[in-house]
Amino acid sequence: MTLPAHGFRITPAKLVAAGLCCWLGVLAVAWALHSGHAQGLDRAGLLFWRDDTLQPSGSPSLLETVRDVTALGGVLLRNLFAVGAVVALLFLRLRREAALMVLTVASGWAVNSALKGLVGRPRPQIVPHLMEAGGNSFPSGHSFNAAVVYIAMALAFAALSKRPAVRRTVIGTAMALSLAIAWSRVWLGVHWPTDVIAGWLGGAGWAFLAAALLPRPARMTAAALEEVIGSPAPAPEPKR
Repeated sequence: MTLPAHGFRITPAKLVAAGLCCWLGVLAVAWALHSGHAQGLDRAGLLFWRDDTLQPSGSPSLLETVRDVTALGGVLLRNLFAVGAVVALLFLRLRREAALMVLTVASGWAVNSALKGLVGRPRPQIVPHLMEAGGNSFPSGHSFNAAVVYIAMALAFAALSKRPAVRRTVIGTAMALSLAIAWSRVWLGVHWPTDVIAGWLGGAGWAFLAAALLPRPARMTAAALEEVIGSPAPAPEPKR
């Protein structure tokens, strides 16, 4: 397999446009929340598909499945996937993409934490929490950080194919997976619907914006790494 020197990149203008659209969505959700227009949606979304005891309808195996889905956006698994992606990119000598992945994930985590502290919204208490969850509620950290990690991974590994259909499939799959993680948070009763909508939009938007705006810092980071570890030694000539 022959890899491009720096990997595939979507046109920066398209990435910026997609990122800004997502963040306009975050602002719209925040405005609806602040103005009180989101209360009906939040309550209806949280109570949807629940029985008289406020437990989600469905079998116990479905509950375990949803918990498994939400675990993909948790700190442990999410970061394991991110670290694995960075290691794989370094193994493939796509160092700029590896540095871009690190910068995207780290900055995304910082942005989400800042927003949580700024808004300070408490978690919903109108339905039982089906798993432990602490901290502020808006935006959903699982939704935000899962979108950042999985979409950033997809953008990086799209470099492995020259076929646009394959690249679109990889990125679309990452978006669908992160959306499923976001939905699981409402199903488990630990987030309002507007939390996960804003979280997913913010995370996806950050992944797109970082892919457009951070390649130069990533290139500088990769160059610094190159100076520290040196270029890989050439393969020995085969014996004749």
